[in-house]
Amino acid sequence: MGAGGFVLVVGPSGAGKDTLLRLARDALAGDPRYVFPRRLVTRPPSAHEDNEPIGEEDFSRGEAEGRFALSWRAHNLGYALPETSAALARDGHVVVCNVSRRVVAEARRRLPAVTVVEVTAPPEVLAVRLAARGRREDGDLGARLARSAAVTADLVVINDGAPEAGADRLIAHLRGR
Repeated sequence: MGAGGFVLVVGPSGAGKDTLLRLARDALAGDPRYVFPRRLVTRPPSAHEDNEPIGEEDFSRGEAEGRFALSWRAHNLGYALPETSAALARDGHVVVCNVSRRVVAEARRRLPAVTVVEVTAPPEVLAVRLAARGRREDGDLGARLARSAAVTADLVVINDGAPEAGADRLIAHLRGR
């Protein structure tokens, strides 16, 4: 297996990150080099996010004990990447995951061979997508749309058309690793 590392997919809520990740995971399913770990999140999975649920107490303990490859808080929730993802990257796998833009600098310091793919869309597209989710836990959609964090990306995908077009760009980046 070749050089491994992390591909961090970032961007605003509603940009379609999970959709592009699902399409990329499906396209690369036969290639063991690529790993798409499920995030640990302090909420149950939904139709919009296939996460591994973790209780608040277990999350806090895991952070304190350093049991995660990376962890952060956003939208009143705890998010983490399992420690096994860092071991997979060191063993030559390309680990692809959705993370907060606010932890990119920390990830670049702590994790091996990080590249960043920013997925975004125009504000009106984001607003329509967030409203269509109808998730109470998304809170104030205006505040969610206003939230931003600058990040230097290796690839920017404007995901405002057919999701397959955005996924093709993501897949090309992954294969280029």
